[in-house]
Amino acid sequence: MTAPSTFGLSSEARNLHWLLTNLVEEVPGILSVAVVSSDGLLLLSSDPGRNEAARQSTEDRPTGPRGSAADLATIVSGIGSLTIGAAKLMEFGGVKHSMVAMDEGSLFVMSISDGSLLGVHGAADCDMSVVAYHMALFVGRAGHVLTPELRSELRKSLESAESTGSGR
Repeated sequence: MTAPSTFGLSSEARNLHWLLTNLVEEVPGILSVAVVSSDGLLLLSSDPGRNEAARQSTEDRPTGPRGSAADLATIVSGIGSLTIGAAKLMEFGGVKHSMVAMDEGSLFVMSISDGSLLGVHGAADCDMSVVAYHMALFVGRAGHVLTPELRSELRKSLESAESTGSGR
């Protein structure tokens, strides 16, 4: 996790950390994950070091957006904004999820609640249906607890981890 210690966090924040860790560690092919608030701020992310074994098999390929959780959050936020704008223009209702398949990997973006997003960067050989299924499980479990208070707590936790240098 970007914030390696959950000491001092509420039980809801610790549960979200646990859910994200499980998503990354249990689903083959996931390279990195970011939870982004409706205003585009990173709330929670996977630690690139946790999936080193998965990356070793794809060592010659890029492993992610410049290796930064903030870069993934920016991409997820941008795709989320673009698809929301497209859905409004087309008058088709809200966006549930988006997927971008590339030669060397995939990017999945799924709505969590009130504009928050879950973004997953997957390896080229990941099973997209398995990734999407586990993302939906995460969203189902996390959506109801991602309150404004919890988003604020997660954001403060990230900021303190970055200021002390333990966020990387």
